[in-house]
Amino acid sequence: MTFKIPFSGRAHAFTEEEIAVMVEAAREAVPLTQGRYLQAFETAFRGYAGVEHAFALCNATAALEIAAQLCRFQPGDEVIIPSHTFTASAYPFAKKGAKLVWSDIDPATRVVTAEGIAACITPRTKAIVVVHLYGFGADMPAIMALAEVHGLLVIEDTAQALGVEIDGRRAGSFGHFGVFSFHSHKNITTLGEGGMLAVRDPAVAAIVPMLRHNGHCAFPGERDDYWVPAMGNVDLPELDGEPLMPNNYCLGEVECAVGAKLLERSDAMNAEKRDRALRVIDALAGYPELAFHRVDDARHNYHLLVARVGNGWRDRFIRTMAREHGIQCVVQYYPLNRYPLYRKLGFGEAACPHADDFFDNMVSLPFHHALADDQLAVVVEAAGRTIEALRAEG
Repeated sequence: MTFKIPFSGRAHAFTEEEIAVMVEAAREAVPLTQGRYLQAFETAFRGYAGVEHAFALCNATAALEIAAQLCRFQPGDEVIIPSHTFTASAYPFAKKGAKLVWSDIDPATRVVTAEGIAACITPRTKAIVVVHLYGFGADMPAIMALAEVHGLLVIEDTAQALGVEIDGRRAGSFGHFGVFSFHSHKNITTLGEGGMLAVRDPAVAAIVPMLRHNGHCAFPGERDDYWVPAMGNVDLPELDGEPLMPNNYCLGEVECAVGAKLLERSDAMNAEKRDRALRVIDALAGYPELAFHRVDDARHNYHLLVARVGNGWRDRFIRTMAREHGIQCVVQYYPLNRYPLYRKLGFGEAACPHADDFFDNMVSLPFHHALADDQLAVVVEAAGRTIEALRAEG
């Protein structure tokens, strides 16, 4: 089906200045990975996110893989993860040997809460994954207080919440690890893929460059001949005496160059998206069958614009929007426990009624920074007309 307004796979356009930065890096970067643009991006990101240690990676899943690796799970250890999220929030922890325990979401905010997490904690719980889904920041002060009482590690999946503020601090700066995404769909994109890992503990942060880049490190001591015994050393990163296998999760120099440049307008793009989201929500306020989450401050960046469709009308709403108006709405974040992957791993059971109810009735409207105002007006008009048609049908 061809859509007049598709659900875009690209979050934003690049300015001519940003394109010029890409071209400059493509011409001048030596090498094309692990160079000065990487250092510049990480430095800029640390200042932007308010974190002490940040490492650019090829994508956010790689960041989650390293975070899971650094949790150093033992047999029987559990990690609490929302059932309503993207699969990459979960499977890296299963790969590293953790038992996945699904947490429900709050029906109003669509993210996990300290109360919901507390209900999942057992003596075997080792870590909590908090996902700031749809661009809304979860209550991190309460969650961190809970984690401290129980001695738990906290991983913030901030893939959709770059720049979001919670009590004056950036999302991703509260937990022991903060994970950020620069995928094509996200708030800013480093040419389709990219990620960042923030690490709180300096001792843990010290080994991330080796984990990221094949165990590469310097030979100890001074060398008279730089090529003896070899140009570079390779070793096993160690944490508290425990060796960890390295990975290859590097991000290229051109991507790092554009990432550093995009950070300069990230807050402006978030503010523009939030303003437009609020205009849509307010324009559709006369249609309570579409229940949005309205937040008019920096705690929400409206990475996505989602609503719960009432009366069991979700599928009829999407069908009418697509077939009558040419607008592609989508449904996102199938509860992970329903997927064959997690059922086959033994994680097919969950007591998450709010997550189930929201997924079964949710719709995500076309909404990205590059969507023109006149296109957005068409979406709003079509949504209203669709609800009116469904009311008439009964």
